[in-house]
Amino acid sequence: MKNMTSTNTSWSADDLALLADRPSLVLAIGDEVQDGVEVGMVLADGQLYVRAYKGPRSRWYQASRRHGRGRIRIGEVVRDVILHTGDPGPVEQIDEAFVAKYGPAAAGLVASVAAREATIRITAAVSPCGNRDNTDQVRENRDSQENNL
Repeated sequence: MKNMTSTNTSWSADDLALLADRPSLVLAIGDEVQDGVEVGMVLADGQLYVRAYKGPRSRWYQASRRHGRGRIRIGEVVRDVILHTGDPGPVEQIDEAFVAKYGPAAAGLVASVAAREATIRITAAVSPCGNRDNTDQVRENRDSQENNL
């Protein structure tokens, strides 16, 4: 398997280890607090990628294009993210990473032409304070809103 890390990444070493260890993430798109969709993900060249196996017509891919931001959840870890659509990334590396992680059946799902066209690179968002993410602030705001209901 090719080297799956790079110095050109928005993810910390701890984040990369967590992402490499988990089979999927939950992606919530936009600013709304929502359940999100569980998707398979891979790391290629130190970057996080997901693909919509139904291609660019997939609802969550279309929402990603419209909003360009969202939130991912991996277990109890939550990160605000930027969603980069329209660039297939390192196609062969991503294909290989999906097959290595999910087995040969993945090639038929996420290595199709349509799925490649619906590749999303996900990077960690930077909060207005300059921090890599604002997960704690988001949780505090959500908890405060729930307490005010």
